[in-house]
Amino acid sequence: MLCNDEILDEDEMFCVFSELNRKNPPFPYWNYDRIEKQMDDMSSAEIKSEFRFGHSELPLLAEALQIPQYFVCSNGTVASGMEGLLMLLKRFAYPCRLSDMIPRFGRSVPEISLILAEVTDHIYCTNGHLLQDLNQPWLEPQQLESFARAIHQRGAALSNCWGFVDGTVRPICRPGEHQRIMYNGHKRVHGIKFQSVVAPNGLIANLYGPVEGKRHDAGMLRMSGPLDQLQQFSHSPAGQPLCIYGDPAYPLRIHLQAPYKAAHLTQDQEAFNPSMSNVRSAVEWVFGDILSYFAFLDFKKNVKIGLSPIGTMYSVCGLLRNAITCFYGSTTSDYFDLQPPTIQEYFQI
Repeated sequence: MLCNDEILDEDEMFCVFSELNRKNPPFPYWNYDRIEKQMDDMSSAEIKSEFRFGHSELPLLAEALQIPQYFVCSNGTVASGMEGLLMLLKRFAYPCRLSDMIPRFGRSVPEISLILAEVTDHIYCTNGHLLQDLNQPWLEPQQLESFARAIHQRGAALSNCWGFVDGTVRPICRPGEHQRIMYNGHKRVHGIKFQSVVAPNGLIANLYGPVEGKRHDAGMLRMSGPLDQLQQFSHSPAGQPLCIYGDPAYPLRIHLQAPYKAAHLTQDQEAFNPSMSNVRSAVEWVFGDILSYFAFLDFKKNVKIGLSPIGTMYSVCGLLRNAITCFYGSTTSDYFDLQPPTIQEYFQI
């Protein structure tokens, strides 16, 4: 299109160009009700399907996460605490575009993006320590001893093992830079890694990451530093050392055990390895639960390093997954016949 005085002036040309090239079309978000009003017309099944928590659990979750009455974004956008929480749950529950959330929340794409960032940062900064510190009430020596007893009763050879440690690779969108660093040769994907310590009641006791995809599990363990905390807190009430169990990638320590690796094993050693391997699969169930409840993390086209706070998002989903376990239990807690703590006990409110 030509631009001259007889057709379009400079300002008009700029307006036409902006309208034709905007990334977010002007969806009529003003025609939709806000989520608080829509909730009155949603069934309990719809609420739990979209937000992963039931109607009666949402206020308890907001209290546990210390959600404020209002979120105020950097540009002055204001959202109620419950609106922000529901927006985050909807976003993580299943892969969706921000524009797909407009009919549910009656907000523009820029507003939704700003509110999501504000809520994610708040939850991580307020509650992230629960995934980093093993000195917590639900991990007291009496509880650890009961965990070890439950694991041993399921056929584990070790009688002093209270949890399991493992790393997981999360595929990401292929980065434009540092591709070799992010490439995991074992899984043959570009990815980032996280490490979790999982208790038999289904809760994630420790979560570390992200680190680059090529990092070895033993190196990630050394970086994360849980062995120092295990030496300090992983004991029975009588003072006997308790341990966690990992795969052959991990070194042997008093508080960290792994399978026998020799070429020729004794009969007892051969029986030891499968007995521990059977119960160690519980940690894999927890990794699967995070992706099952919050499938947004499993859509690698949206997982872009440098553009999204991937580590923060995964940690927040880990916290939310622990909250789901507190409310409804999990496959892991059912397998070991252990009751998880209440939402108030876990979040210490």
